[in-house]
Amino acid sequence: MKTYLLILALSWAAGFSGKNGTGDPSAKEIVQKADEKMRGEYSTSEMKMTIVRPTWTREIALKSWSKGSDMALILITSPARDKGTAFLKRGKELWNWQPTIDRSIKMPPSMMMQSWMGSDFTNDDLVRQSSIVEDYKHTLKGTEKVEDRDCYKIELIPNADAPVVWGKVVMWIDKTEYMQMKTEFYDEDGYLVNTMYGKKVKTLGGKLLPSVLEIVPADEEGHKTIVEYVSLDFKTVINESFFSVQNMKRL
Repeated sequence: MKTYLLILALSWAAGFSGKNGTGDPSAKEIVQKADEKMRGEYSTSEMKMTIVRPTWTREIALKSWSKGSDMALILITSPARDKGTAFLKRGKELWNWQPTIDRSIKMPPSMMMQSWMGSDFTNDDLVRQSSIVEDYKHTLKGTEKVEDRDCYKIELIPNADAPVVWGKVVMWIDKTEYMQMKTEFYDEDGYLVNTMYGKKVKTLGGKLLPSVLEIVPADEEGHKTIVEYVSLDFKTVINESFFSVQNMKRL
């Protein structure tokens, strides 16, 4: 799910029919609309990530490219000590290029739950395998306001055989623009792990979206990670050959 904070690719799908007897879309259709708005064939973006801790703050600038949901490349452009570091996602694989040692590394399963660049994301977040549309049962819990926007509140419970890490997800999705304004992630025991907020809505690449995404861990006071989108392009076609270990090194 948190991959949405790092690798955005947008594609709008309209024309869903309501199935709940009220004229509104069903819970699953709402989630599907929101998911498809943040997913598309291609995307190119520039972002600033700010890692906040009780005693320090760190900023990281990066560029990202994606093709569909299976291919993505992230390049760190600052600070100087991290510049040139790159991450490549191809399907279920995650590769890391470290220019300081002139070496590319395929991330083993043992490293997937480690922090990504010292943030509140993990390496596993970059290769999110689960689908919030197909791997969960969706229930509409009502409507609430978030960021002064009327939102559907939807509970997602994973299917029995779904390859997911969350025991429950609760999403608040804007009723008009189908933007994800807030998402809570719970573990298998029902404890809140972290919350993602969408803020500062504006037009990005022709789409109305939150320009700032903030993730806040539930049990670590003073910790949060903020991703701000500087630019977003959804029209530039990217060839599949771009997403290679060789190109990751060249970048």
